[in-house]
Amino acid sequence: MALSNSFSFAFCFCFSVILLSFYANATDVSHDGRAITIDGKRRLLLSGSIHYPRSTPQMWPDLIKKSKEGGLNTIETYVFWNVHEPVRRQYDFTGNLDLVRFLKTVQDEGLYAVLRIGPYVCAEWNYGGLPVWLHNLPGCEIRTANDVYMNEMKNFTTLIVDMMKKEKLFASQGGPIIIAQIENEYGNVQSYYGDAGKAYMNWCANFAESLDIGVPWIMCQQSDAPQPMMNTCNGWYCDSFTPNNENSPKMWTENWTGWFKSWGGKDPLRTAEDLAFSVARFFQLGGTFQNYYMYHGGTNFGRTAAAYITTTYDYDAPLDEYGNLNQPKWGHLKELHQILKSMEYTLTHGNVTTTNFDNSVSATVYATNESSSCFLGNANSTTDATITFEGNTYTIPAWSVSILPDCKTEGYNTAKVNTQTTVKVKVVNKAEDEPESLAWSWRPETIDDTRVLAKGEITANQLLDQKVAGDDASDYLWYMTSVHLKKDDPIWSKNMTLRVNGTGFILHAYVNGKYVGSQWAQYNVYNYVFEKSVKLLPGKNIISLLSATVGFPNYGGGFEEIKTGISGPVVLVGQNGDEIVIKDLSAHKWSYKVGLHGLKNKLFSTDSRYATKWSTENLPVNRMLTWYKATFKAPLGTDPVVVDLQGLGKGHAWINGHSIGRYWPSYLSYDTDCSLDACDYRGSYDNNKCSFNCGNPTQRWYHVPRSFMEDGENTIVLFEEFGGNPSLVNFQTIQVGTVCAHAYEKHTVELACEGRPISAIKFASFGNPRGTCGSFEKGSCDSGSALSILKKECVGKEKCLINVSQSKFGLTNCGDAVKRLAVEGVC
Repeated sequence: MALSNSFSFAFCFCFSVILLSFYANATDVSHDGRAITIDGKRRLLLSGSIHYPRSTPQMWPDLIKKSKEGGLNTIETYVFWNVHEPVRRQYDFTGNLDLVRFLKTVQDEGLYAVLRIGPYVCAEWNYGGLPVWLHNLPGCEIRTANDVYMNEMKNFTTLIVDMMKKEKLFASQGGPIIIAQIENEYGNVQSYYGDAGKAYMNWCANFAESLDIGVPWIMCQQSDAPQPMMNTCNGWYCDSFTPNNENSPKMWTENWTGWFKSWGGKDPLRTAEDLAFSVARFFQLGGTFQNYYMYHGGTNFGRTAAAYITTTYDYDAPLDEYGNLNQPKWGHLKELHQILKSMEYTLTHGNVTTTNFDNSVSATVYATNESSSCFLGNANSTTDATITFEGNTYTIPAWSVSILPDCKTEGYNTAKVNTQTTVKVKVVNKAEDEPESLAWSWRPETIDDTRVLAKGEITANQLLDQKVAGDDASDYLWYMTSVHLKKDDPIWSKNMTLRVNGTGFILHAYVNGKYVGSQWAQYNVYNYVFEKSVKLLPGKNIISLLSATVGFPNYGGGFEEIKTGISGPVVLVGQNGDEIVIKDLSAHKWSYKVGLHGLKNKLFSTDSRYATKWSTENLPVNRMLTWYKATFKAPLGTDPVVVDLQGLGKGHAWINGHSIGRYWPSYLSYDTDCSLDACDYRGSYDNNKCSFNCGNPTQRWYHVPRSFMEDGENTIVLFEEFGGNPSLVNFQTIQVGTVCAHAYEKHTVELACEGRPISAIKFASFGNPRGTCGSFEKGSCDSGSALSILKKECVGKEKCLINVSQSKFGLTNCGDAVKRLAVEGVC
């Protein structure tokens, strides 16, 4: 879209000169059915999602640099409404919420940006990124044709757009943003809202276009997106996706590189081979924009994680949670990106012909007058294919794509990984004399005013949704009421129980100040029944219920209406013989108190005037609602830092007042469907395939960014909700321990210890070695020289380049078979 078209010649000459100067470096962005065009050049856009609030500003330059080194030319991010406007009309763009700084960091690295404003984002983010105060605005209905909601969405979206314009961040102003998104995956839920959903979607499109940002808008997962909105695809595979308009390019906004974790869930793994297959297949069939979701997942600091989502958001992404290269995924994709970029002109301008062979095998040719490039695809999940194509014979492994830049020589195959595998290890904190033994102090959470006295802040003659009473100010909300009983009350018996229907995920119950019991639900379970025996007294009885959320739901039609907290009914059940009597307390006068004293008084902050009265005597373990504090020295060096919270129950952790998120190491992953065998990359992937970590803590290790720590003494504060033992807590660093490669002949492979020297070569064989990293063994043929050669060339160096060839390692008795090199090095 040329900006000059939007200005009238009626402006004075002086003003026109200013405008011409202002937009002197403007970038023209347009699109057609083949590609996004930037300043007259059709581009293949290789993008990766990095969410700025899930890392720190100190991490951004390194993350973005590694993304560029990995072959990306674009960075994509959501914009998170609820953290930027936590209170209506009060905004926060500081620290890791500094969106402008993030985008300028992208620009400094010479990359483009895609800004998915939404402002609903999903993203496994609390309440889908929407502020909970929306729920409590009178007359507000979320994500539908509702004037109250649309006014708030319009206000925030306009705020973001105006901020980008002020900082000249749209490409039309010379900035990095080449594409923006309005709404998010609305097509998945539109039918839930009926005609109002259709009207809302059209309103979003018209509103976005009215903002006049000078770059195209997209709507992902929106098959009926009106022009000029471009609809895009999200999913594991988008090769069969077709835009709803022939003038729109084929765009993939979310290629899921792995999957998120929920408490109780297993660790997902998506292989490098399958991910590369999905990308190559997409470009084989006409794709022009592909984005990895996530390229770096990061960490759900604070209370940002959605319902039952873990603090880690590693996502098995090419850059891991700490910003390290996730090898071989990062390197295998880098090689794919390099070869795709080498074919950019041909893929975006060439005539396309496809030949289909048997058993899901196909050949696609992109040809211009100057050159041609080819893809040979085998979508069969079990059987390798050998075909004759343009006079040559090619063998294509099952579930793979071979790329021939010149339509003659295979330059890359998605199933042949020739980059190193990196195995990370954890190293104890050498800055501490006894790193495994921190000196802890403690203090109890004050709850007598709630569990004994039932003192609250507001009252209602009904059970309130936690979103209504708490407005997302805390995970915790007390529900308190009293009931008067006489011995002649029909419910009175020796066998009385308290029954609570809850939806807040976790419930702790007290009767007359005494703890009765706790219960919690599982991921995606939004209701449960708690029932425990209670001992009631004649006269007044106090019932205090502490509801704890683990984030609010984030996805689905009407997700905002899912009840949270104690939905009720809350009843007392008495039994006399065969007779059961129920007393419903739901309509009693209930008193509510948001949060806990320690949170309100910021006991986690070193600046809090209430953070006193810590005791070092009689350190309790397995005690509910308890605060712990200790000091530690930051681990030496620059490697990423993690804290091991094994032995604790559930709670929240802070480092020098910075929240590192919720912890719950006592929640074990489901002990089913895990395999010790290597994952078979062949065949369609979903998040239930290739899971591991069954029966272990869902998350034991928690990321502590270096920027959260000081050079000298540091403080860790824990709020333990369930009860645990802090004596095992310790800090460690993440380092590269082992590097391996299993590369094919005629390739060059790099072994690198990421800043450390290679200290030894444990194994090396050139021929037909077998096994995987850590368990390699020689096959039936071997050159016999690989180990001595690589010891000489690699030991003592931070990295070494290895030319995998017979000329380097000598002849073998493997015959005409393609030879491979297997090597394992120690860092």
